[in-house]
Parts: sequence; structure tokens; C-alpha cells
Amino acid sequence: MSWLTEYVRPRIQGLLKKDIPDNLWTNCEACGQMLLIKDLQKNLNICPHCGHHMRATVKERLEWTFDKDSYTCIDLPKMPVDPLNFKDKKRYTDRLKENRTKSQLEESITVAHGTILQQKAVVAIMAFEFMAGTMGAAFGEGFIAAARLSLLQQSPLIVFTASGGARMQEGMISLMQMPRTVIAVEMLKEAKIPYIVVFTNPTTGGVTASFAMLGDIHIAEPNALIGFAGPRVIENTVHEKLPEGFQRSEYLLNHGMIDMVVKRTNMRETLAKLISLLCNTKLQSA
Repeated sequence: MSWLTEYVRPRIQGLLKKDIPDNLWTNCEACGQMLLIKDLQKNLNICPHCGHHMRATVKERLEWTFDKDSYTCIDLPKMPVDPLNFKDKKRYTDRLKENRTKSQLEESITVAHGTILQQKAVVAIMAFEFMAGTMGAAFGEGFIAAARLSLLQQSPLIVFTASGGARMQEGMISLMQMPRTVIAVEMLKEAKIPYIVVFTNPTTGGVTASFAMLGDIHIAEPNALIGFAGPRVIENTVHEKLPEGFQRSEYLLNHGMIDMVVKRTNMRETLAKLISLLCNTKLQSA
């Protein structure tokens, strides 16, 4: 027995413990299937087994949306870092530093302009990887910058939403971004510039209660959670069981809250068609 445990077992374990990276595989959040990350990325982070649309980074969204090498990200206005000197378990300034290092982003919004199948567009992408895509003063300034760029270029504004809502570390300042973003949308509407919203999972809180529900056209990825308060909060408030799929893309489509549910693989072509239709421009083939 000692020969097996002291000699054979270590040899077997040594053979198994090769230098294999631990970031080659992941699991689908919906069906639990084990997925090779390289293949998953080629499939635009869509599970090949159940079709679940997993979260995407800002960089991935930019590459999936724009024509190759056609887009340019703009510098966004700088805002006071910690207007309230907020601290909970950590200082707000420390949280910002951690998120900037981890995500390689400055804020929860990135704005770029370029072409989508040769159709000019300004695209604002919310970064869930940056403090859950929460909306603070810097986000508000970024959204307004996107609207102004859209006005300047006379190009449609497309916003990809992904957020947990307002950023509590900025208190009332965060809530003030709701009317500010609404005013920015009104600027576009007065200039008759198309404004398209693409809901991704999840889109909740003050984002849903402001600019996200004001689009000329509302698109959603499959099974995205879209609402103000979460389902558990609503159930605990009304003390009733919610319908199956409540607040999900397909439910909202059936109840007239959004216009279409589009798979990620078809999103680029769909956006190009909509821009061509709304701007009366010639559509280029994919």
C-alpha cells in the first residue's frame, strides 16, 4: 500500500499536472455546459448548446458592431473623482482605481464613431465590467458627448445598455443624470436624428427609467433582463408570483415594450438596415 501511495500516486499526479492554463474553459451560465473559451469567442459569446447570450466586453461590442478598422473612440470629459467623499467598505476612489485597472476602462461608458456596413453611426456602449455599468456624473457627461457628436456628424446614435442603475457612491448627483440624459435624447429628436437603443443583459434601475426607454427603435438581445426593479424585489412587494419570463426580452416584445429581439449574430446587419431605412441611405451588402 505504501508503494502505491508513495510512488505510483505522485507519478500519476505529476503526469496530470501539466502546464495547462486555467482560463481555457468556462461554463454556460444558463445550461451549465463546459465551453472552450476560444470557440465561444468565435461564436460571439453565445452558448452553442442553448443559445444563451453571455456578457460581452466593450472591446468585443466595438469589434462586433463596426466595420473592421473603421471606428474611433473619443475622449470623454473629465469629472470630479469623488464629489461626496464617499466610503462604505472601501473608499469610492479606491473602487474606481480597482475597476479601472481590472477593466482597462476609464468609466462605465465608451463612445465611438465609425461605419456599420458603410452606414455612419455614433455608438455608446455601457460597460457592465466597470462597476456593473452604473450611472454617475462621468457617465452623464459621456452620454451627452455622444449625443453632441451625433448632432455634429448628423449620424444616428446607437446605445448598447448594460447596467445595474444609478451609482450609489454619487448619491443625488447620480440621480441627476437621469434628466440630463433625457435632455440629450430630446436634442436628437428635435434635430430628427435617429436614436436606437439595444438592450443587453441586464438593463435595470435609473437607466431603464430614463434614456433607455426613449429610443426611436428598441432592440433587445434574447432573454435579456430589462426593468426598473428586479423580479425578486417586485415579488416581495406585491406578494404575488410573477409570470414566467417576466421582464425578459421576449415577454417585453409580446407586451409592446420593445420592437424586436435580435440575436447577436444578426445585430450588425440589423442595425445597418435600420440606419439605411431611417436615414434614407443605400445599404451595402455584408
